[in-house]
Amino acid sequence: MDKWLWAARIFKTRAIAADACKNGRVTQNGISMKPSHIIKTGETINVRKPPVTYSFKVLKPIEQRVGAKLIPDIYENVTDPKQYELLEMNRISGFIDRARGTGRPTKKERRSLDAFAGPITFGFDDDDNWEDEP
Repeated sequence: MDKWLWAARIFKTRAIAADACKNGRVTQNGISMKPSHIIKTGETINVRKPPVTYSFKVLKPIEQRVGAKLIPDIYENVTDPKQYELLEMNRISGFIDRARGTGRPTKKERRSLDAFAGPITFGFDDDDNWEDEP
């Protein structure tokens, strides 16, 4: 399973694919698959990469990584279109395009705020010795 997920370019490394299998993010018919599971032609594999669950139908079981142009011969993407809508909604509502001035001030903005506010003494002067007074 982990070899096929890596060879089919679903995960970047085989270690990441094995980790996904161990953590229950790779399923078949609702059952978590082990990294050592043997892939057969015609199986449908669900891979959960939050916030989306991708579904792939195996067309050819392979063990060697292939070029990106050969991927359509390896699997068919049968992911529900609602999953892609969910991905797009998540992308739109994210913090990708944050307007300037919202959130934490930059270092330059913080320094200008400090210079504007100046030292705050709360009505006490540094020269006064208020402990000596009765």
